[in-house]
Amino acid sequence: MIMAERDKKELTRTVGDKARRKLKAQRGKDRSVWSGLGMFGLIGWSIAVPTLAGAGAGIWLDGKYPQSFSWTLSLLILGLFSGCLLAWQWVQKEHKDINEEDE
Repeated sequence: MIMAERDKKELTRTVGDKARRKLKAQRGKDRSVWSGLGMFGLIGWSIAVPTLAGAGAGIWLDGKYPQSFSWTLSLLILGLFSGCLLAWQWVQKEHKDINEEDE
């Protein structure tokens, strides 16, 4: 009875180890030059889209509601800041995922 319980634990540990190694090997195959370039593109777009959206909204606001300051410049800077923040969060998440896979 005691031997059977010990065998179950050993089998569970062995199967778990093999499954972790298999998952790690599969994930390693996905990381290629193309996936790195894709991430570069994704980060670029996550900065460019909010920046351009801010500039577009600023141009529209400058035409509709002129002020002593430039809506375009203000919203462009706000869009750039938010885009950089989004990109930074994305990189941190990917970095965390990669480190968890390595452990």
